[in-house]
Order: sequence, then C-alpha cells, then structure tokens
Amino acid sequence: MIALNIAQIAHAVSGEVHLENGDTLDTVVSGAVDTDSRLIEPGGVFVAKPGEETDGHLFVDAAVERGAALALVERRVEASVTQILVPDVVEAIAALAREVVKTVKDAGDLRVVGITGSNGKTTTKNLLARILEGEGETVSPKASFNNEVGAPLTMLRVTGTTKYLVSEFGASAPGEIARLAGLVDPEVGVVLMVGMAHAGGFGGIEATFHAKSELVRALSAGGVAVLNADDARVAAMAPIAAEQGASVRWFGRGPTATDVRADDVVVTASGTSFTVTADGVSLPLRLRVLGEHHVMNALAAIAAATTFGVSLADAVARLETVEIAERWRMQPLGSERVRIINDAYNASPDSMAAALRTLAQITGPDERTVAVLGAMSELGEYAEEEHDRVGLLAVRLGIQRIVVVGDPARRMFLEAVAQGSWDNEAVFFSTADEAFDYLQGELRDGDRVLVKSSNSAGLRFLGDRLGESFS
Repeated sequence: MIALNIAQIAHAVSGEVHLENGDTLDTVVSGAVDTDSRLIEPGGVFVAKPGEETDGHLFVDAAVERGAALALVERRVEASVTQILVPDVVEAIAALAREVVKTVKDAGDLRVVGITGSNGKTTTKNLLARILEGEGETVSPKASFNNEVGAPLTMLRVTGTTKYLVSEFGASAPGEIARLAGLVDPEVGVVLMVGMAHAGGFGGIEATFHAKSELVRALSAGGVAVLNADDARVAAMAPIAAEQGASVRWFGRGPTATDVRADDVVVTASGTSFTVTADGVSLPLRLRVLGEHHVMNALAAIAAATTFGVSLADAVARLETVEIAERWRMQPLGSERVRIINDAYNASPDSMAAALRTLAQITGPDERTVAVLGAMSELGEYAEEEHDRVGLLAVRLGIQRIVVVGDPARRMFLEAVAQGSWDNEAVFFSTADEAFDYLQGELRDGDRVLVKSSNSAGLRFLGDRLGESFS
C-alpha cells in the first residue's frame, strides 16, 4: 500500500481511531493489507473480518505478533496495536482501496483494466498481467481475488510506481461488479462471455447479461470496451459502451472480430497453436496453456494490452512463456504414461463442456479418455438440467470412462448411463477417497484423465493425489 498516515486512513474509511504504542495521527503506515493474520508482514494492516466459521477479531494478537502496525476492527479488542473502529470492515477496505487508487492515479500514470465474464477471468487476468509486466510494474489479483474482499485487497497493493492495475471482477448477484468497478474507474473493460456460471444467484442468463454489462457501464468517456465478438450477448453490450462515450475493441475467431482475431487453430496435448491478427498485423502464437477455449482468453489479453500501446510481437513473445493458467486450472500433472489434467478449481456448464472437448481433442487413437467429474455450484434451479447436459455431452464426445464423484453430481452419472454408458463405462462414488481407490486400479498406460468440478466439490485435491500417484 502507498504510505498514508493514520489520520488519512481513518478519514478514508470514516473510522474512529484508538492509538496505541506511542502512535499519533501523523504516524505513517505503508505495509500490505490482509484479512489473514498468517500473511501479515511487519508494518502491515490487519483487517479483522468476521466470517462464517471464525472471527478475525480473535486473531488480532496473532497479527500483532507478526508485526501488524494497524488493525481495522468492528469492535475494539485488547491488543497492543492502534485500531481504527468502523461499522463494516469490508466496506472500509473498499473505501480505502478507492482512496489509494485515486491518489496514485492523480499523482502518476496508473492505467486500470477490469475483466469480467462467466468463465475465463482468472486465466485472462494472468495472461494480461504477463504481457503488461514487461512494460512496467503491474498489480494483478492473486488466485481468484475477485470478490468484495479480494478485489479491494488487490487494489491496495498498488504503489506509487505501479503502472498497470489489472482487476478481476466476479459476482454472484446484480450490482457487485458495478460496486467493485466503481472503486477504480477502469479505462479498459474486458467482457469475455455471458454463460450459466452463477446463474442461480443472478436469476437466469438475461440477468447475468445485465450484471456483466455493469463493467461496460462503469467505463468513462474515452474508455475502451474489449468485447467478445463471438458471444451474441457480449456483442450486445456495444450500444451500452456507446452510451458511455466509450469505444469498442472486438476480439474473437469469427468474421466480426475486426480488431483481434485467431485463425488456423491447432490443438495438441502440449498446447494450442494459432495465427493471431491484431490491427492488420499477423503473427504465429503457440500457447502452452492446455485447451482450445484459452485461445479466446489470449485474444482478450492481447486486445487489452495493445489498447495500451503494447506491440503484438511483445504480447505474443510474453504469452508464449506462460506454462499454466493457474494452479488447478487445466494443470498438467502425472507423466506421459498417465497424464492428469487438474481443472477442478472452478466449473460451470460452459467451462465443463470446454474441458471435456479439450480432453477429447488431445487424446490420441491409442490412448483412453477418462473424465473424473464433480458438481457445478451456484446454478440454483438450473442445476439438475445442467448436470444432465454434462453427462450427455461426455457420452456424445465418446469419453471412455466417466467417473462421477459426490452426491450433488450424481445426475451426471445417471444421464451418462441413460445415454448408453453401460458396463462400467460410467461409475459413481460418493467420496473422493472411494474414487481415488478405484482410479488407482483402473488407470493404465496411455490414459488421459480430466479432473473437473467446482471448488466446493474438492476434487482439486483428488487431482493432486492422482498427479502425485502417477508421476
């Protein structure tokens, strides 16, 4: 975080100061801000956030032991650290993030880009950050820090020398993206796709469209909306950009992707090769991140980066250094003998379909496809229908072994059986341990194994176990 004195921080968060340890209102604080006491470093700011399972106020002492210089609290605690008392610490860190970003913008040339979409946000964020890091100091979210807590914490990592801030905006309800984007006023907004992820929270696909379009509405006059030309709902956001006085930059694989486009896509087990054309310049790109669907994420990253003046050649060279999108996202594990693809950090109907198609595409004629599938979360009333669709798709793609794990995902198994996956081609297990024991005996040389589920299903750890077992 930039250096601010206690008075400035208290003013930004509208808090009540309780000084300790000889601090004054002029005492300067410049350490990192975090809600996890275990991650606090000397001089840092600890945010005592109440949670569903525990309460951050119980860990103020632990944060002090690690060197916290200041604590944001909702009630005073007995601890030898200056505290700023606020009604809501989540709202406080948002207000502090707004102040920090505005201060840096006013003093320098900080450029801000926001990314949203039903799928692909984290991968696109990582790809764009890799490109921009070659241009100057870049701050981007760790993992999927894209919610009401994670997004402000990322923003608070901005310093006086930061050139680019890449913000990832997730949401499970209307209004959340508008609120988060409003903290930083992005000049570039990237919308990847409108799909069924979190449809239960939004109330359907049209409500999801309106929620994702909040990022475009947050752009100011002179801003740029980077839109997926291949997604009709995203393309329909162009008039919204025009209303804001923002221009549109199109990316995609179809003929309407007039600014950044991919052609001649070839998918292999070691990555995806294609020709990228940006503003009339064409270059070959070999993306090592597994999955044809990541072509669109790469195009989005290129479209945003070139908006900032990055050359296509530099963007391509930097993207070719990326080996994986993120841990647990199409992460290759195991060995050439048994290849495990651990993609179990997140799942939606669209990302599940993309991962299954990738499995089918990268498996050779003498190899076997194995899909280990868990539940997709946050689908609400659409959950049963969408899980059925996944089971149907797995059969239609010819996946040779379908292993469904966890009671919430059972409909995938039932649909696969109903569609013809008999004779143990599809199996079901209630627990990951049972599935692991089965796979230990079932997997053989030449198998290509996809592990895919939402985070809540916990199959990412099953993927790790399988990767280690067959390494």
